[in-house]
Amino acid sequence: MDMSVDARLPAALRGLRIPMIAAPLFIISVPELVIAQCKAGIVGSFPALNARESDGEPPLLDTWLTQISEELDRHNQANPDKPAAPFAVNQIVHRSNARLDRDLEICARHKVPIWITSLGARVEVNEAAHSCGGVVLHDIINNTFARKAIQKGADGLVAVAAGAGGHAGQQSPFALIREIREWFDGPLALSGAIATGEALLAARALGADFGYVGSPFIATTEANAVQGYKDMIVDSGAEDIVYSSLFTGVSGNYLRGSVEAAGMDPDDLPEADASSMNFSSGSSKPKAWKTIWGSGQGIGAVRSVGLAAEVVDRIAREYRAAGARLAQDFEV
Repeated sequence: MDMSVDARLPAALRGLRIPMIAAPLFIISVPELVIAQCKAGIVGSFPALNARESDGEPPLLDTWLTQISEELDRHNQANPDKPAAPFAVNQIVHRSNARLDRDLEICARHKVPIWITSLGARVEVNEAAHSCGGVVLHDIINNTFARKAIQKGADGLVAVAAGAGGHAGQQSPFALIREIREWFDGPLALSGAIATGEALLAARALGADFGYVGSPFIATTEANAVQGYKDMIVDSGAEDIVYSSLFTGVSGNYLRGSVEAAGMDPDDLPEADASSMNFSSGSSKPKAWKTIWGSGQGIGAVRSVGLAAEVVDRIAREYRAAGARLAQDFEV
């Protein structure tokens, strides 16, 4: 990473192998995947709500954070010249998340280095992160939400542009990044069909500090996804992505094949509003993201199922090669 960029970033976001953050994937991101991402030199992440336990059981989130921290510590002791990147935990800041307060306390106690917040910007969540030295990146889909997040104490932003997997925005990254950079010079990641090194370099050229990469990690050995989901990622492309609000109440991108498998017409889906979003109770309709599979538009670059480290290796090679080609183009 360019050291002039590193110097203005919080310490937790410096020195990555390539400027890349692995997006937290609902259900799919588990400790094995996060550890592999961090060991490969990029920020690994998972949603706190992925750590689910039955009533009466001790918090699984506590166990996961211990597992990740201890394994990364062992790796760093054995590889002092090639330490792992830090990890992040995604907190869903929505009124239906009954676990939020408990999970904030657990993450603060474990001194989670990077906090990614979604679906609501709240001062007290940022304060919890800052109490243990954590850095907060908040998901936004437009410039208005970006300003609100920073005003409420977030340290940085994840600009979720058109083409991103999961709850995606509709704005072009060219417009969204430019508008944010007119007033904000802090940490900024770009999400939206970033599945290659060329796309990662383009994100940097636009003004983002990091590419935010999710869908390629679904088709990995460590991902907590059924084989059919992984195979559909490999076999699909941008034309196989459907944009709908039906499944969670917030518009997002899904694999056409999974919608069809659930007995619905992906070209004739009803709309839903945000009041139908619920992170604490079941639903009679197919449960996103279990039977309806989320994905971004960049999956045409995914050719096979493999290790998470192989995804990082591929993107790193492409990123360096693309940078070298452009450097030659600009030689005088």
